[in-house]
Amino acid sequence: MIDEAVPDTRGASDRTPVDRIASRTVAVWDLPLRLWHWALAASILAAWFTPTVYDRLHRILGYTVLAFVAFRLVWGFCGSRYSRFRMIGVRLRAAPGYLLNLRRGITGRYIGLNPAGTLMLVALLLSIAVSAITGAMSVTVTFFGVWWVEDTHHYSSDAVMVLVVLHVLGVVLMSLLQRENLIRAMITGRKRIRHHQ
Repeated sequence: MIDEAVPDTRGASDRTPVDRIASRTVAVWDLPLRLWHWALAASILAAWFTPTVYDRLHRILGYTVLAFVAFRLVWGFCGSRYSRFRMIGVRLRAAPGYLLNLRRGITGRYIGLNPAGTLMLVALLLSIAVSAITGAMSVTVTFFGVWWVEDTHHYSSDAVMVLVVLHVLGVVLMSLLQRENLIRAMITGRKRIRHHQ
């Protein structure tokens, strides 16, 4: 059985060509999760460019995003091993120390989400949910034109885009530090497992 976290406390500068590394891949992200990830990304991007110009499409995208958030919550309890939320509390508590270690190039080795990725998942799901819910509220008779609903929708939507940019930068940084194409891993569902001999 493969451990979910394989500690590797060496910094990137400590690794030398002398290290002999055997590698293989293991299935990590199941197909429903991968489809969810890319469909959600496309929906959010489309929703960002459609308000006031294509209002009807924007509303449809908002409801679609809400459905995606609901799916992810369900899949977090009944999906495959690395889709589940079972380690979320442990990873969130480890996130501050993990981010401090990143400054020294110490990344550790995680098969599923690392603590920073878990923190990003939670932040994105929360901000996306707030944005979509307040967007849906703003087109109802009760909340139409209510300032705090509109402001919350506006600011949470901005927060989503900031987090998306940070997410992409984080994926690129980890790909460089760990010498692994994490974008490809989210397409194929497989990650490389390295064994130092």
